[in-house]
Amino acid sequence: MSTDLPSPEPEAAAVSAELTARIRAAIAEAGGALPFHRYLQMVLYEPGLGYYAGGSHKLGAGGDFITAPEISPWFGYCLAREAAPVLKAVGGEVLEPGAGSGRMAADVLTELERQGALPEAYRILEVSPELRDRQRRTLAERVPHLAERVVWVDDLPEAFTGVVLANEVLDAMPVHRFRITEQGPVELGVADTAEGLATVEMGPPGERLAAAIEQARAAAGDLPVGYESEIGLAAVDWVTTLAERLEAGRVVLVDYGFPRHEFYHPQRATGTLMGHYRHHAHADPYLYPGLSDLTAHVDFTAVAEAAHGAGLSVAGFATQAHYLMSLGLAEAAEQVNPVDQRAQLEAAQAMRTLTMPEEMGELFKVLLLDRGELPPPLGLALRDMRGRL
Repeated sequence: MSTDLPSPEPEAAAVSAELTARIRAAIAEAGGALPFHRYLQMVLYEPGLGYYAGGSHKLGAGGDFITAPEISPWFGYCLAREAAPVLKAVGGEVLEPGAGSGRMAADVLTELERQGALPEAYRILEVSPELRDRQRRTLAERVPHLAERVVWVDDLPEAFTGVVLANEVLDAMPVHRFRITEQGPVELGVADTAEGLATVEMGPPGERLAAAIEQARAAAGDLPVGYESEIGLAAVDWVTTLAERLEAGRVVLVDYGFPRHEFYHPQRATGTLMGHYRHHAHADPYLYPGLSDLTAHVDFTAVAEAAHGAGLSVAGFATQAHYLMSLGLAEAAEQVNPVDQRAQLEAAQAMRTLTMPEEMGELFKVLLLDRGELPPPLGLALRDMRGRL
């Protein structure tokens, strides 16, 4: 376990200990090991105890990470510029899964109102009680006259028309993990050992996981013995369900990840799974279960294939930098008061974080998925990378 990270407060440590005990019981009930995706499901979503299902503070300076909407209102402004023509064309609603603090919802609604394109409703799909409370407070403070348009839901709507805005949603879904051995691929799981929770080999993968691993090996030109990585079957299933329920409209997926041939590069030999705790990144998936966020990068090829298989068209694929610049990010920054030095400095830092390659600009990608006759995407004027999927 990492020793250079801050220790949790006693109350939080007790929650983590309770979740760990529950995980150990599940391991025993399963016969000695849990598939890794089942372990992730518990540490992230176990009711009342998991990272997203408990009450810990997740976003901002006092949390574990900061997302693009927390950096600048321009992010929501840009996504609203993408959504407005679609809403004018097909009507309907906006759906935002995993709405964080609610800042993006407030920023999107503000710009949609300015453009005369307010949705019939702004639906937020949020599993975290703590974040739902923050979202209500943020919206009441920032857009009190629009707060009544916001509706919280517990699952994807059975039928939906409009725009889906999903920022850093897919990376938070449980992943399967695998290792290449001399005998072939094996699925990885979690066991309860004398030293604590640990990764173990569980044997040959099931049929669906095995097929996905073979796709990864083919895209990479095979993978060396000892190679470990992730397969995002839950993300694929979620996108498939979303696609099946979208009657008309556009899905905007923003996340960090790669096309398949880059995701499973032979040099990326330990996978992409990372933990985030108190603004520290770490590689220990067993650090403070329930208190540490665990995420994996997104295989955008797999997501695009799933969406296409469910009837959506891939309308575009771009880096976050190119996408936001196409939507007027630079023009928005020019509106900052030129004599306000602090505002200018904050604007410059936000631009850098959102667009520079060493920050979020290149690692974060945007995938656009359409159903129906829609206006062409506004956010792909500079560079469309669909040929890389």
